[in-house]
Amino acid sequence: MNIIKVKDYQEMSNRASMHLAEKIQKLDKPVIGLATGSTPEGMYQNLIEKNNKGELSFKDVTTFNLDEYVGLEKEDPNSYYFYMMDKFFNHIDVPKANVHLPNGAADDLEKECRDYEKLISDAGYVDVQVLGIGGNGHIAFNEPGTPFSSRTHVIDLDESTREANARFFNSMEEVPKQAITMGIETIMESKEIILLISGEKKADALARLIENEETSEDFPASVLRKHENVTIIADEAAMAKVNK
Repeated sequence: MNIIKVKDYQEMSNRASMHLAEKIQKLDKPVIGLATGSTPEGMYQNLIEKNNKGELSFKDVTTFNLDEYVGLEKEDPNSYYFYMMDKFFNHIDVPKANVHLPNGAADDLEKECRDYEKLISDAGYVDVQVLGIGGNGHIAFNEPGTPFSSRTHVIDLDESTREANARFFNSMEEVPKQAITMGIETIMESKEIILLISGEKKADALARLIENEETSEDFPASVLRKHENVTIIADEAAMAKVNK
């Protein structure tokens, strides 16, 4: 794993956007995997600025998001579809037909998972996947105990994950208990992975990822050690517990 230590969230966002922009410009038909949450917001803002200045185009880009809550319609302000449109897609020149997220409101969730997997494989798999990490080591919504062999699937969300996301909802009761998530094996098929980590709340998880050599399904992010092309961009607060 290539580890890039930066000063703060802003520098992490800058480095991530520069890295992703370079990859998009080098590839003819880039397939980019995207994440939600607060961590990538700065990166998205930087990419929007590059697009608006004419420095970067998304016209030939296809995107796949990692996950979506089960039971939320696209128009729900707490859905990841709404988030991505509001924070990113509505502000760049990506064709909306090239934008893909799981449908958490699908009548047949198992079929939705299979269909999403086929979309990814038909696109030639993901060239660059952007990831974050949960405090319990989850990547996407793959909670501890998720098999490394998992494909896109419906997952029961850990209470700690729901609590971490409760700030986006009016109450804990409103936080969905399930999500559709890209599976670990699906993520590992990405040609390159960029892991963004910011803040002291992620310091324990990052230290465990970097310093504990054990690869275990109890700590899903540990599987990233087996990938040949992973770049971690982490700020000083996130790196605080990593032995120098």
